[in-house]
Formats: sequence, structure tokens, C-alpha cells
Amino acid sequence: MTDPLERRTFLTGAATAGGALALRPLTPPAAAQPGAEPHVIPRQPGGLGPTGKDYPKVGGDLGNQNHSALRQITRRNVSRLGGAWHVNLEGGSTSAAQQSTIVAQDGVLYVQTTQQNVFAVDGRTGVTKWKTGVGTRQTNMRGVAVAEGKVFTTSGANIVYALDQETGAVVWQRQLLTDLEGTGDNGGCDPANGQCGGSIGTLAGAIVHWDGMIYVGMQGSTIGARGRAYALRAATGEVAWTFWGAPGPGMYGNDTWEGESWRTGGAVTWMHPAVDPDLGLVYWTFGNPYPRTNGSTRGGTNLFANCLLALDAKTGERRWHFQSVHHDIWDFDNVMAPVLIDLRIGRRKRKVVVYGSKVGMFYILDRVNGEPVHGIEERPVPQEPRQKTWPTQPFPGGAPFVHQAPSFHDTTRPVPYYPTGKIFTPFWDDATILFPGAGGGADWSHISFSPHTGHLYIGYGLINSSYSNTNGGRVNTARPYGEYFSGGIVAVDPHTNRPVWRKEGDWSLAHGNGILTTGGRVMFQGGPDGVLVAMDDTDGRRLWSWQTGAGVHTSPVSYEIDGEQYIAVFAGGNGLPYPDIPKGDHLWAFKLGGSVPPAAAPAPPSKRNQIRVAPVSGTTVTLGRVWNSATQTPGTTENIVAQTAMSPQHLAVPVGATVTFVNPADNTHSHGAASFFGHEFNTGRLAPGTSYSHTFTEAGEYFYNDPVFPQSTGKIVVQ
Repeated sequence: MTDPLERRTFLTGAATAGGALALRPLTPPAAAQPGAEPHVIPRQPGGLGPTGKDYPKVGGDLGNQNHSALRQITRRNVSRLGGAWHVNLEGGSTSAAQQSTIVAQDGVLYVQTTQQNVFAVDGRTGVTKWKTGVGTRQTNMRGVAVAEGKVFTTSGANIVYALDQETGAVVWQRQLLTDLEGTGDNGGCDPANGQCGGSIGTLAGAIVHWDGMIYVGMQGSTIGARGRAYALRAATGEVAWTFWGAPGPGMYGNDTWEGESWRTGGAVTWMHPAVDPDLGLVYWTFGNPYPRTNGSTRGGTNLFANCLLALDAKTGERRWHFQSVHHDIWDFDNVMAPVLIDLRIGRRKRKVVVYGSKVGMFYILDRVNGEPVHGIEERPVPQEPRQKTWPTQPFPGGAPFVHQAPSFHDTTRPVPYYPTGKIFTPFWDDATILFPGAGGGADWSHISFSPHTGHLYIGYGLINSSYSNTNGGRVNTARPYGEYFSGGIVAVDPHTNRPVWRKEGDWSLAHGNGILTTGGRVMFQGGPDGVLVAMDDTDGRRLWSWQTGAGVHTSPVSYEIDGEQYIAVFAGGNGLPYPDIPKGDHLWAFKLGGSVPPAAAPAPPSKRNQIRVAPVSGTTVTLGRVWNSATQTPGTTENIVAQTAMSPQHLAVPVGATVTFVNPADNTHSHGAASFFGHEFNTGRLAPGTSYSHTFTEAGEYFYNDPVFPQSTGKIVVQ
């Protein structure tokens, strides 16, 4: 059996032979106009701390431009790049994903592992200078801050540590997330969906240091944590200020939350901020509200969920805020590391901050007052009164960098029978497919700004989500089983907020697959298959690639030792959007003429959202029932909300087998089974007590779902 999608009959940006990414032409009005004059890029503010021989923080500089000024490695010689050294930080472990981006200072690389170890590694040799454990409770670790002779890190136990930069010894430690206010459950607890209020959350995001302060965020909006942003004094760990993402009584914005819903409101700060030293402001993005896809209990716009805030860096006082999604029910939190840029638009120099990711649009705002540089239009959107949806949503001037509805021309082709809709389509009980989905557009990958081209570069995913209100065990922003995954990168001109070029290929690049641009006009990005790629910053043309041994879900960095430029990356995999991304602990450094060979290629992730339960042998599928793995029999009661209501969900049969689909007589509803995206079989609607049989004559993998309750999906493998 050959699936039409496998033949790429509808993929307009399909991969070329050997896995190289193919250019996909832009359609007007997104394409740059012929003959347009190039923009003059002003010198970026020195106070942001431009990178040179060091890569002093995650994001490169205080503005998160993710750009290195080093230029020894160029488009002409990058093909000579080879491994300078390679180490396995955790002894070759493949048990955990890794999200920590390297910080390089004075020839030393500082990096964390999910296993709760912090390393200082010689940037020339890969030899570990020191290693410090900070606990055993594992969590995402996204990067340290290095300043004042200290290395600042968080731990899974919600402790912030300051370590001695030379020895790794603990200088001080501070327990955070100790305030229990707002941690009671609001009655919407649904552990099966991970939607259960009452958690205090977990510290998250890379730490940022500026002028004697460190800035620390947290995560937990899917479990009812009440978000907050912390500033600590770097010398002592004393908490200087706390800003609450869901404001309590008497605070600005509390009236945007219905009743007591602010107590478990979410609005967490799970990515690191940017800092403008000249303005004394820290720019921080706050995540989605809780419950994530059920707005019925939290009427209002729900400030400061889905907001970019400009806060006084010393006091935490709010200077301005911008909300990109009002009363979010789609997990469109737009949490990203904001990027600060100085631009010349027309005859006026503008200090801007770039914000936005999951919705596939950038909001480009004045850093001083939050004024939209390209305008914002509040457009009416479809309504669902039970969700208490907000009547309008903000759309920025310019153009989206991805399309904003499922498309039959790429991997956002929707699984059949689901209701579908464009961005901001509401839903209630029925699982409804939208694009951009909960993983973007673009999600949390670090954006790069190149002062040479004047363009922003970002990775994105072409992955749908299906949404419901999660009541009664319904799916929650689930990716439909059987759908395909892909993605690409796009260059956006912030002067116009329009895409300039894009490159689509095999992989979603939205989950930590950060982009580094360099003064040598080469940009670097890794993918979930473990391949690190070097590209021309003018058009994305591939110049070099390297197998790292595990998925790359961190940003590459560049540093210099004794006049020699290095590129480094930590490759350890991820859990999203592909559950089977190869994991590891590979720390790599590269230089011109390096002689260390690439790693062995791991098994790449599946490009389709697989059903991952073990296969069961047999010839009967019982519809509308969830398989009981303990008894190896279909469940005894009908289920119309689960994704798994096919018994068994994963069936293995030989070629020539006849499979019978049965709707039990004691079911209340009609059910069915229809294969997709090919048309191997379709039972139609089977009334209770009826059945349908089909004989498989070709080997293959056959996904199918229930036309009546389409979220219920199964797979038959014929061998």
C-alpha cells in the first residue's frame, strides 16, 4: 500500500534527494517587491552586549539577537568545518531530553543537563573543568547565566543556585515558588488530560543577568500554577521583586478574571526575557491561562496571560503590556524570548521588540511605549458563548509567516471527518482541527536577527492540533493520530513584518531548534533527526551538515580561543513534537579543519503521529471501546470521547487476512472505520449490532478513524 502523502503528491515544499530542504516560493503579498531599496540597518545598541569571542548568555546578548559577530567561518570555507571535540556529558545516557543552550565565557563552556548537573567544559579540548549536581528531581534546563564570578542555575526542586565560576562550589541558594497563594484546585481537575489545578509549578527558562540582578521564570500553566516572574539580587539571592502573571485582588488586571479564576490562572514565564539597559526595562512573555482549552470558568481577557510585558528591571513595576490573544482557549501563548532591535523605518529610527510565535505572526512593538510599529487591527472572530470567547483578536500589520488554516498542500492536511477551522475558530465538545496548532507556527525556538541582512530567522512547524474543552475526558490540544509532521524556516523583514523567503522540509523546527547567524554570513540550526546544518543567510541554501547523534533542540553558539573560531552545540533530543526524537548527551565543538568524525546516525523520528501502543494479533476490531491491556480484551462500556476507542487500537495481521469491524449491540451510537489518507476501506456508519469485513491484500500501515467520532483512531499493520 502506498499512501498518497508518502508519494508527496500534495507537498509543495517536499524534501529533495538526500534530505536537503527545498525552496518554496512565496505567494503575493508576502514576497519582497522587485527593485525595493535595501533597508539601512543602524548600529545596534552597545549596551545589549554584542557577542565577540564570547557567547555570554543564552540568546547571545541582552536583546536575544542570537547573532555572533565572529567571521572566520564563512560561506566559502564552512565546508571545511569538522569536529574539534565531542563529549558525552552523562556517560552516553539516552534516558533524558536536553534543552540547555551553551554559554561561552573566556574559553569555557557552561551547560546544564536534565539530570541536574551543571558543567564547565574547556572550549578548546572538551575536558570537564568541574561538574556540580543540584539535585535529583529532573526538569527542563534551558541555560545558565554567568556573571560576577558566578554561574547561576535553577534546579528541579525549585532552588536557584549561585555556583563559583572557577570551582563550581555553591556560593548561595534560594528556594522559590514557596508562596502557596493561588494553588487550590478550581474544580476543573482532570488528571487524565494533565489539566489539574493546584500545582505551584516549576522553575523554568534560562537565567538572565543584568546589573546585579538575575531574572528567573517558571512553568506550569497546564496544571493550574499561578504564574510569576522573579528578580533576585545576584550577590545574595535575595528576592528583589515578584510579578504575578494572574493578578490578585487590588492588582491591575484582576478584573479581567471571572470570580476566583485568577488563583489557578496560569500565565507563566517559561522562557527567558530580554533587557534594554538604556531604558532600564525587562521584556518578558507570559503564557496561556488555565484551564488551557476551557474558557467557561474564566470569563474576561485574562491579563497577563498571552502578554508581553515591559517591567522596570529594578522594581518590577509594569510600564506597559500588550496582549496578543484575548481569553486564549487555543494554547496560543506566544511564549518566546523577545528580540530587541533598532531599526530605521522610513526616516525614523525605532527601538522595537519582536514578539509572537505560535500564531504564526510577529507583533513588532515600540520598546518605550508598546505602540505597534506596523499597526494592530482588532478583527471580529467567530464566537462560542459557552467558551466566553472574546469578540475580537489583534492582527498585526504585515503578513503572517505561515498560513493560518489547515491546507491540503502540506502536512497540515487535516485528518478526515474532524471539524476544521482557521486561526481563532472556537470549539466546545467536538475535537476540532486548527492550524496553527498548539506547537505553532513557531513555538519556543530562539529567533535570530542578522544586522547584515536585517532579517529575522525562525523555525516553524506545520503540525495541526485538535481542540476540545477537555470535560469528561475529551482530548486536549491533541495532535490527531495519523497526521503528518513537517516544517521549515522563514526569513522575515521586520521593517515590513513580511516574509522574504522560506525553506520547507521534512522536520518541524519549532521546539527549541534555535538559529544562530554569524558575521561570516553563515547561519546554523539543528533538527530532530540530529543533523546540524549550516546555511547561507541570504537564501537558506545548505552549505554543510553534520550528524550529532541526537536531536538538536538547543541553539548553536560561537566563540573564539586564540583567534580560532568555534561553533558549539548541545544535542540531546526533546519530547515534542515527535515523541520518538533520539535523545542523548552530546556536546560538540567544531572548527575549520577539525578531525573528529560525525556521530552514528540515530533512528530518526516518525514523520507521522504514530499510535505507540504495542500491536495485538487478531482479526477483529471492536468500535467505540477502549482496549483493556490487563485482560487483553475490549472494554465493557462505550466511549465516545477518547482517542483510543478502537479495540485493539493497534492491530497486526498478515497479508491476506480479513479483519472484521464490529459495533457491539449494547453500544448506543453508530460507529465506523475509514482509512486515511489512502482509501483502502470504509465501513460507513455501522449501527449497533452490525459489522463490516475487509481483506488486506497489500502490506502496509493503515490508519483509520471513526467517521462519527473522528478523534477515535486506530492502526492496522499488514505484514
